[in-house]
Amino acid sequence: MTQAASSEAAGRRSHVIETDRLSKRFGDLMAVRDVSLSVDKGEIFGVLGPNGAGKPTTIRMLCGILDPTGGGGRVVGCDIRTEAEKIKQRIGYMTQRFSLYEDLSVEENLRFYAGIYGVPSDRRNARLEEVLASTGLGSRRRQLAGTLSGGWKQRVALASATIHQPPLLFLDEPTAGVDPVSRREFWDQIHRISSQGTTVLLTTHYMDEAERCHRLAFIFSGVLLDTGTPDEIVERRHLRIAEIDVDRATEAADVLRAQGDVDEVSHFGSTLRVATRNGIDPEALSRTVLGEHGILVRRTRPGRTTVEDAFVSMVRAEELGKRGLS
Repeated sequence: MTQAASSEAAGRRSHVIETDRLSKRFGDLMAVRDVSLSVDKGEIFGVLGPNGAGKPTTIRMLCGILDPTGGGGRVVGCDIRTEAEKIKQRIGYMTQRFSLYEDLSVEENLRFYAGIYGVPSDRRNARLEEVLASTGLGSRRRQLAGTLSGGWKQRVALASATIHQPPLLFLDEPTAGVDPVSRREFWDQIHRISSQGTTVLLTTHYMDEAERCHRLAFIFSGVLLDTGTPDEIVERRHLRIAEIDVDRATEAADVLRAQGDVDEVSHFGSTLRVATRNGIDPEALSRTVLGEHGILVRRTRPGRTTVEDAFVSMVRAEELGKRGLS
C-alpha cells in the first residue's frame, strides 16, 4: 500500500460517523435528502437547522432507531442498515426530555442506567464513584431526582448517558430550558468528555453554543447546506457587520432593508446591527443611504460576524431560492 493510500485508509478509520447520501422518506415527505458527512474521533460536531429541517430524523438514523430510505453509512464502525443493534450498544443518547426516575435518588438512577448499558458488575461501583466525582454530583447522590433543579437534572442525565463510557455521545437539544450558568457548566463537561476521546454530536438552537463546537453542519429542509468549522462557515458567507446608532431606528431599518446588498437588519434599542453581502462596507453604505433620507447617524462601529449571522443568511437565501426570488 502506498503512503498516500495508507494515510487515506487511516483517515477513514478515524471517522466515528461517516454517511453517504443518507436519506429518509415518510410517505410523500422527504425528511432527509442525500446527507453525506463525516465526524472524527474526539470532535464536538454540531448539527444546526430550523424546526422541521430534519435534525431529529438524521440523528435517529445514526443511532440505529430509524432505517434509512436511501444511502447508508457507518457509525462507531457498524453499518447503519445491518448493525443497528450494535450501534445502540456503543453510543450514549441524551435528549432534552431524558427520562430520569424522579422517585429514585441520583445514585439509584445511575445504577439503573449502568445496568441497562451493561457496565460489568465488578466495575459498576468504581464507575459510579468516578461519574459522581467528575460531575459534582457526589453531595447529591442520595437526593431524589425529582427534587433537583433543571441544571442538576441535566447533570444526572448526562452522567446516565455516559456511565458506560461510550465512544460516541448524541445530544439532542440538551440545554433547552436550562439557565445560562447551568448551560456554561454543561459545556465545560462536554469539552472534558471530548478531551478524553469521546466523540459528541449534538443539535442546538443556541448559536453561541454552536460556536463552541469544533465543526458544524447546517441542514435546511432535509438538505445539508454546509459543513466546516465555525470560522470556515462564517467566512464562506462573505458578510460584514456594523452597529449603527441612529435617530428614527424603525424607519432607518426599513430604509436599509430595501438595499440589495443588505442581508439583515436587527434592532438593539436605538442601535441597528446591519449585515451586508459581497464584502460591501456596511458603515459607509448606512451613512450614505440614511443621509439621503435625512436620518441622522450618530455613530458607527464594525461588528463581529457570528455563526448566527451565517445561519440566518443561509436559511433566508435558501427560502428565497425556493420561491424563485434569488
